[in-house]
Amino acid sequence: MNRINQKIQEDKKILSIYFTAGYPALNDTAKIIQDLEKNGVDLIEIGLPFSDPLADGPTIQRSSTEALKNGMTTEILFDQLKDIRQSVSIPLIIMGYFNPMLQYGVETFCKKCKEIGIDGLIIPDLPVDVYHEEYQAIFEKYGLINVFLITPQTSEERIRFIDSVSKGFIYMVSSASVTGAKSGFGQEQQDYFERIASLSLANQQIVGFGISNSETFQAATKSAKGAIIGSAFIKHLTEHGVDSIANFIKKIR
Repeated sequence: MNRINQKIQEDKKILSIYFTAGYPALNDTAKIIQDLEKNGVDLIEIGLPFSDPLADGPTIQRSSTEALKNGMTTEILFDQLKDIRQSVSIPLIIMGYFNPMLQYGVETFCKKCKEIGIDGLIIPDLPVDVYHEEYQAIFEKYGLINVFLITPQTSEERIRFIDSVSKGFIYMVSSASVTGAKSGFGQEQQDYFERIASLSLANQQIVGFGISNSETFQAATKSAKGAIIGSAFIKHLTEHGVDSIANFIKKIR
């Protein structure tokens, strides 16, 4: 069974952390992953930096720009992760945009992911229809789960189609804006979380965008399986460095 599915079945709320590979420094990637697992994180999203990250807010955009300046590439990321399964056992997901994967070769990319122990991908600009028609067979050949995003504006019909194609969890975007830490969730967002929960989907939901502290983590997971923290964690790395990861995680739960 895929590690993502195993983790989702555990009787706990999932804390997922996103960071940009190659940031703050090019060779920080493996250390960040190892320290996150040591400090109780359940799932890690490794951001593959891209020059035009449409769904990302300013914090993640800046980290992507810096990672690219540091020299991060798809090939370097794969090289950094080639031995990661010797020290890390939790699910690892690469989150990135489709263009670099297309340039690398979709099947070659998926094969490499399987070789190094990646469990899934999140590709915000790959429509579920295109994935289902053209790429699903390739992903499944290499045991990879593709995670799809829904927003408050996604129709129930499309949500149910995404649910039918999904194999792991659904990434529930908390709002229609780009990524970024928020101080809290309003009633409109709470209603959205509860509305999705009431659909009784086959796949559990993990909330992303706007999770930054214990308060927002608890609010997001009230009706969902887990939550993803990205911008707040990258800001912490920027201000405190990679040796202070434990302090950040302690404040979440």
